[in-house]
Amino acid sequence: MRKHPDGKTISRRSLGILGFTSVFAASGLATAPAAFGVGEGPGYGGNETINSSILHTYDELVAELKKQAARQQILELEVIGQSVKGRDLYLAKYLTDSANPTILFLTQQHGNEQLTTEGALEFIKHLGTGKNSAVLEGVNVLIVPMLNPDGAMGDVNFSLDDYIATGRHLTRYNANAVDLNRDHVVKIQPETQALHTNVMRKYKIDYMIDLHHQGATAARDGELVSGSILYPTTPNVSATVLEGSKRLGAVVFHAIDPTGWGHLGRYVGGTAETISRNGIAVEYGISTLLFEMRGMSDHFYDSYVLGQKSNGYLIKQTVVTLTETTRAIADGSIDTADTSFWDTLAEQGSRGEE
Repeated sequence: MRKHPDGKTISRRSLGILGFTSVFAASGLATAPAAFGVGEGPGYGGNETINSSILHTYDELVAELKKQAARQQILELEVIGQSVKGRDLYLAKYLTDSANPTILFLTQQHGNEQLTTEGALEFIKHLGTGKNSAVLEGVNVLIVPMLNPDGAMGDVNFSLDDYIATGRHLTRYNANAVDLNRDHVVKIQPETQALHTNVMRKYKIDYMIDLHHQGATAARDGELVSGSILYPTTPNVSATVLEGSKRLGAVVFHAIDPTGWGHLGRYVGGTAETISRNGIAVEYGISTLLFEMRGMSDHFYDSYVLGQKSNGYLIKQTVVTLTETTRAIADGSIDTADTSFWDTLAEQGSRGEE
């Protein structure tokens, strides 16, 4: 098999099984129904059809963002630039008070990692409406819901013939076959230029969660993970930024790992500042967290693609992550988040599919 750009998987119709209105109930996040852990959901293994039509296309995503902006007085959309193929790149903004701390959620730097985008879109649908809007009195929220639309649409300048999904293919790389999450120092690609010029340098951001997907066989303590997290690991990050990053991870871990359907590990990541988790923390002094969900929406390796029966819980995992970190920043509880779990959180290994 020849070497070429990468990918990952998800589903829009699965949203209905989650009861997202209860996730955003004023009393707090609903307890998940008894179910297998997300990590123990089935891998692809050639045993089912991976149907990309259940995911939002770029045009459908934009249409939904515009519909929500029309419904939610507090939500503003900004076009921050264009992709290689000329697609507008959107920033969803909830800016209530410049004195409030600000968190940025970034999804789909890799076009085949779309379940996080589906979760971010569901989060947007509820954040600025009804009782859920009260949290915005204490925090500003920025969301880039699809930084790599060309990869998400399979509209690229290289072949995707051996990818697995039925329908459109989704690939890790942008149209120029470049990994955007290795372009945060020189910033050559238009997508990374747009992010840095019109988001990172334009807004005062305190926290960022960069949401991705990884392969389907990562495990912690012998059990397949639903996702893995990691703070910046470059030696150039300041102690203050690093501590804020660890607290951000603490909020996520304590919201997901005890649920019964979530199981998180420590991601094994490098120190390169070309990666957003590292580079953005150093360049802008922003506390950052990487969250790698299990499984991808499309790929040419079977072991990277997750069977779609886990889609609903993976989307929910994204929604819970965005909801709880927003809430913790708004009420100040992030400042006292217990980071001691990092001392014992095992690095993920790999476990073959059963």
